[in-house]
Amino acid sequence: MTATRLLTAAATAALIAGACGAAWAQTPQTAQTQAQAQAATGKPTTDAPANTAVQGTASAVKQGVAGAPAAAPAAAPAFRPVTPAGDLIQTLVASGQFTTLIKALDATNLTPVLKNQPHLTVFAPTDAAFAAYMPTAQLMADLPGLQKLLLHHIINAEVDTSKFKDAHGPVNDGAGNHIVLDGTTPTFKADQANILQADVRASNGLIDVVDQVLKQGSVPEAAPVAAEPAPAAAEPPAPAPAKKKGTKKGG
Repeated sequence: MTATRLLTAAATAALIAGACGAAWAQTPQTAQTQAQAQAATGKPTTDAPANTAVQGTASAVKQGVAGAPAAAPAAAPAFRPVTPAGDLIQTLVASGQFTTLIKALDATNLTPVLKNQPHLTVFAPTDAAFAAYMPTAQLMADLPGLQKLLLHHIINAEVDTSKFKDAHGPVNDGAGNHIVLDGTTPTFKADQANILQADVRASNGLIDVVDQVLKQGSVPEAAPVAAEPAPAAAEPPAPAPAKKKGTKKGG
């Protein structure tokens, strides 16, 4: 079906180009005929609109078939809040926004872990986050690397946002590295990613939805140190009072 449609589109384009070329090939002859008719009758010919139409058709072909504007790229679907629907896997599947994550968990044998292991925290990138990170085929080409990447999104404890509010620091991930959690900003963060929805409570743990795939080492583990205010400039010493001149007494 696709090949047929492509062939039809190519054939249509060829026919349009051919018609346009024929029209342009006839234009000089038509102009000569008009000049002869005008010289014979002393009146301008009336088929100028036909030439205008031909030129308009050629212009439309240059701009695109039938002058249609190029289609704008489709916008990424808006994030929808996640509702608990059983265990971690069931909740992710029910949301419909984590198909790449589910496929990756299946491919790396981590799905049973998220179904059966209790007290987990999972940072779940949306499909849009994975699409911005890497094409799915390339992602699936390195399963050991993919498993390590996914384990960097899992904490073997329930860490709700109240535990790192107003704090910044590392916690252990499932791969033996650190996820840096930051609760010091209006939007809480995990590594470099924003947490779109926090503390979704599944039956065996928590889900924090993130807008990017987490990257190990993307931010410093230590909180940034606030710059100390510059010392105030020392005030200049006050001038000494002027001495009064004494008066001489007569002898």
